[in-house]
Amino acid sequence: MESHDTQDAGDRPGSGVEKSDLELVRRAQRGERGAFDLLVLRYQHKVVKLVARLLRDPTEAEDVAQESFVKAYRALASFRGDSAFYTWMYRIAVNTARNTMASRQRRPVEYEGGLSEGEQAVMETRLRHTDTPEASVLSEEIRATVNRAVEQLPEDLRTAIILREVEGLSYEEIAEAMECPVGTVRSRIFRAREAIDRSLKPLLD
Repeated sequence: MESHDTQDAGDRPGSGVEKSDLELVRRAQRGERGAFDLLVLRYQHKVVKLVARLLRDPTEAEDVAQESFVKAYRALASFRGDSAFYTWMYRIAVNTARNTMASRQRRPVEYEGGLSEGEQAVMETRLRHTDTPEASVLSEEIRATVNRAVEQLPEDLRTAIILREVEGLSYEEIAEAMECPVGTVRSRIFRAREAIDRSLKPLLD
Protein backbone atom coordinates (compact mmCIF):
# COMPACT_ATOMS: atom_id res chain seq x y z
CA MET A 1 0.00 0.00 0.00
CA GLU A 2 1.56 3.24 -1.03
CA SER A 3 0.81 6.21 1.18
CA HIS A 4 -0.24 9.54 -0.29
CA ASP A 5 -1.77 11.03 2.81
CA THR A 6 -1.27 14.68 3.51
CA GLN A 7 -1.60 14.35 7.29
CA ASP A 8 1.64 14.02 9.21
CA ALA A 9 1.66 10.40 10.29
CA GLY A 10 3.27 11.38 13.54
CA ASP A 11 0.45 13.72 14.53
CA ARG A 12 -2.29 12.41 16.75
CA PRO A 13 -5.70 13.13 15.20
CA GLY A 14 -7.34 16.25 16.61
CA SER A 15 -10.94 17.32 16.87
CA GLY A 16 -10.90 18.88 13.41
CA VAL A 17 -9.61 15.67 11.87
CA GLU A 18 -12.16 13.64 13.84
CA LYS A 19 -14.94 15.78 12.45
CA SER A 20 -13.55 15.36 8.95
CA ASP A 21 -13.29 11.59 9.52
CA LEU A 22 -16.94 11.41 10.53
CA GLU A 23 -17.99 13.30 7.42
CA LEU A 24 -16.03 10.85 5.26
CA VAL A 25 -17.55 7.90 7.12
CA ARG A 26 -21.07 9.22 6.54
CA ARG A 27 -20.36 9.67 2.85
CA ALA A 28 -18.90 6.15 2.64
CA GLN A 29 -21.94 4.74 4.44
CA ARG A 30 -24.07 6.33 1.71
CA GLY A 31 -22.13 4.35 -0.88
CA GLU A 32 -19.35 6.75 -1.81
CA ARG A 33 -16.36 4.41 -2.05
CA GLY A 34 -13.96 7.28 -2.69
CA ALA A 35 -14.69 8.67 0.76
CA PHE A 36 -13.46 5.49 2.40
CA ASP A 37 -10.39 5.52 0.16
CA LEU A 38 -9.55 8.91 1.65
CA LEU A 39 -9.76 7.44 5.15
CA VAL A 40 -7.42 4.64 4.09
CA LEU A 41 -4.93 7.14 2.71
CA ARG A 42 -5.14 9.14 5.91
CA TYR A 43 -4.48 6.25 8.30
CA GLN A 44 -2.75 3.45 6.39
CA HIS A 45 0.76 4.52 7.40
CA LYS A 46 -0.10 4.60 11.11
CA VAL A 47 -1.97 1.28 10.92
CA VAL A 48 0.90 -0.43 9.10
CA LYS A 49 3.37 0.79 11.74
CA LEU A 50 1.09 -0.31 14.58
CA VAL A 51 0.55 -3.77 13.10
CA ALA A 52 4.28 -4.20 12.42
CA ARG A 53 5.07 -3.55 16.06
CA LEU A 54 2.36 -5.89 17.32
CA LEU A 55 3.36 -8.74 14.99
CA ARG A 56 7.07 -8.01 15.32
CA ASP A 57 7.32 -8.93 11.66
CA PRO A 58 7.32 -5.98 9.24
CA THR A 59 7.06 -8.28 6.21
CA GLU A 60 3.48 -9.16 7.22
CA ALA A 61 2.41 -5.70 8.26
CA GLU A 62 1.00 -4.44 4.96
CA ASP A 63 -1.07 -7.58 4.34
CA VAL A 64 -2.55 -7.53 7.84
CA ALA A 65 -3.16 -3.78 7.65
CA GLN A 66 -4.92 -4.25 4.31
CA GLU A 67 -7.07 -7.00 5.84
CA SER A 68 -7.91 -4.63 8.69
CA PHE A 69 -9.15 -1.96 6.29
CA VAL A 70 -11.20 -4.52 4.36
CA LYS A 71 -12.85 -5.58 7.63
CA ALA A 72 -13.45 -1.95 8.52
CA TYR A 73 -15.12 -1.28 5.19
CA ARG A 74 -17.39 -4.29 5.56
CA ALA A 75 -18.32 -3.24 9.10
CA LEU A 76 -18.69 0.44 8.27
CA ALA A 77 -22.47 0.35 8.53
CA SER A 78 -22.10 -0.48 12.25
CA PHE A 79 -19.98 2.62 12.96
CA ARG A 80 -22.27 5.13 14.71
CA GLY A 81 -19.75 7.82 15.53
CA ASP A 82 -19.82 7.25 19.30
CA SER A 83 -16.02 7.19 19.20
CA ALA A 84 -13.38 8.57 16.88
CA PHE A 85 -12.92 6.67 13.63
CA TYR A 86 -9.20 6.14 14.27
CA THR A 87 -9.92 4.50 17.65
CA TRP A 88 -12.43 2.18 16.00
CA MET A 89 -9.92 1.46 13.24
CA TYR A 90 -7.17 0.70 15.75
CA ARG A 91 -9.45 -1.79 17.51
CA ILE A 92 -9.99 -3.66 14.25
CA ALA A 93 -6.24 -3.60 13.50
CA VAL A 94 -5.32 -4.85 16.98
CA ASN A 95 -7.83 -7.71 16.74
CA THR A 96 -6.70 -8.63 13.22
CA ALA A 97 -3.07 -8.74 14.34
CA ARG A 98 -4.04 -10.91 17.32
CA ASN A 99 -5.93 -13.30 15.06
CA THR A 100 -2.94 -13.55 12.75
CA MET A 101 -0.63 -14.49 15.60
CA ALA A 102 -3.12 -16.98 17.04
CA SER A 103 -3.81 -18.67 13.71
CA ARG A 104 -0.14 -19.33 13.08
CA GLN A 105 0.52 -20.49 16.63
CA ARG A 106 4.06 -19.26 16.60
CA ARG A 107 6.19 -16.69 18.31
CA PRO A 108 6.63 -13.75 15.92
CA VAL A 109 10.15 -13.12 14.67
CA GLU A 110 12.08 -10.36 16.33
CA TYR A 111 11.48 -6.98 14.78
CA GLU A 112 14.88 -5.34 14.93
CA GLY A 113 13.60 -2.10 13.51
CA GLY A 114 11.90 -1.39 16.81
CA LEU A 115 10.86 2.13 17.58
CA SER A 116 12.07 5.14 15.68
CA GLU A 117 14.41 7.61 17.32
CA GLY A 118 11.62 10.09 17.97
CA GLU A 119 9.29 7.45 19.36
CA GLN A 120 12.03 5.99 21.52
CA ALA A 121 12.51 9.28 23.32
CA VAL A 122 9.11 9.05 24.99
CA MET A 123 9.79 5.57 26.35
CA GLU A 124 13.29 5.80 27.74
CA THR A 125 14.57 7.54 30.83
CA ARG A 126 15.64 11.12 30.17
CA LEU A 127 19.38 11.49 30.03
CA ARG A 128 21.70 14.41 29.62
CA HIS A 129 22.87 14.28 26.00
CA THR A 130 26.44 15.12 25.18
CA ASP A 131 28.49 14.84 22.02
CA THR A 132 30.98 12.40 23.51
CA PRO A 133 31.46 8.97 21.91
CA GLU A 134 30.60 7.40 25.27
CA ALA A 135 27.22 9.16 25.30
CA SER A 136 26.46 7.98 21.77
CA VAL A 137 27.28 4.40 22.68
CA LEU A 138 25.11 4.60 25.81
CA SER A 139 22.23 6.08 23.85
CA GLU A 140 22.34 3.23 21.34
CA GLU A 141 22.57 0.69 24.14
CA ILE A 142 19.54 2.22 25.84
CA ARG A 143 17.58 2.15 22.58
CA ALA A 144 18.43 -1.51 22.01
CA THR A 145 17.59 -2.38 25.61
CA VAL A 146 14.19 -0.68 25.46
CA ASN A 147 13.41 -2.36 22.14
CA ARG A 148 14.23 -5.77 23.60
CA ALA A 149 12.19 -5.04 26.71
CA VAL A 150 9.15 -4.06 24.64
CA GLU A 151 9.55 -7.11 22.40
CA GLN A 152 9.62 -9.42 25.42
CA LEU A 153 6.45 -8.01 26.99
CA PRO A 154 3.30 -10.13 26.91
CA GLU A 155 1.09 -9.17 24.00
CA ASP A 156 -1.47 -7.26 26.09
CA LEU A 157 1.21 -5.16 27.83
CA ARG A 158 3.07 -4.53 24.58
CA THR A 159 -0.09 -3.39 22.81
CA ALA A 160 -1.07 -1.06 25.64
CA ILE A 161 2.35 0.62 25.93
CA ILE A 162 2.65 1.07 22.16
CA LEU A 163 -0.81 2.62 21.89
CA ARG A 164 -0.01 4.96 24.78
CA GLU A 165 3.61 5.98 24.25
CA VAL A 166 3.95 5.66 20.49
CA GLU A 167 0.46 6.34 19.15
CA GLY A 168 -0.39 8.84 21.90
CA LEU A 169 -3.86 7.50 22.66
CA SER A 170 -5.59 8.38 25.92
CA TYR A 171 -6.35 5.66 28.48
CA GLU A 172 -10.00 5.79 27.43
CA GLU A 173 -9.12 5.38 23.75
CA ILE A 174 -6.82 2.47 24.52
CA ALA A 175 -9.57 0.84 26.57
CA GLU A 176 -11.85 1.07 23.56
CA ALA A 177 -9.23 -0.17 21.13
CA MET A 178 -8.33 -3.11 23.37
CA GLU A 179 -11.92 -3.71 24.51
CA CYS A 180 -11.14 -3.68 28.23
CA PRO A 181 -11.78 -1.39 31.23
CA VAL A 182 -9.71 1.76 31.72
CA GLY A 183 -8.41 0.35 34.99
CA THR A 184 -7.02 -2.64 33.13
CA VAL A 185 -5.28 -0.33 30.68
CA ARG A 186 -3.66 1.62 33.52
CA SER A 187 -2.47 -1.62 35.12
CA ARG A 188 -1.01 -2.92 31.85
CA ILE A 189 0.84 0.32 31.13
CA PHE A 190 2.18 0.46 34.69
CA ARG A 191 3.46 -3.11 34.45
CA ALA A 192 4.98 -2.48 31.03
CA ARG A 193 6.82 0.59 32.29
CA GLU A 194 8.06 -1.35 35.31
CA ALA A 195 9.48 -4.05 33.03
CA ILE A 196 11.19 -1.47 30.83
CA ASP A 197 12.62 0.30 33.89
CA ARG A 198 14.01 -2.99 35.21
CA SER A 199 15.77 -3.58 31.91
CA LEU A 200 17.26 -0.09 31.93
CA LYS A 201 18.36 -0.09 35.58
CA PRO A 202 21.76 -1.77 35.01
CA LEU A 203 22.62 0.86 32.40
CA LEU A 204 21.54 3.82 34.48
CA ASP A 205 23.02 2.85 37.85
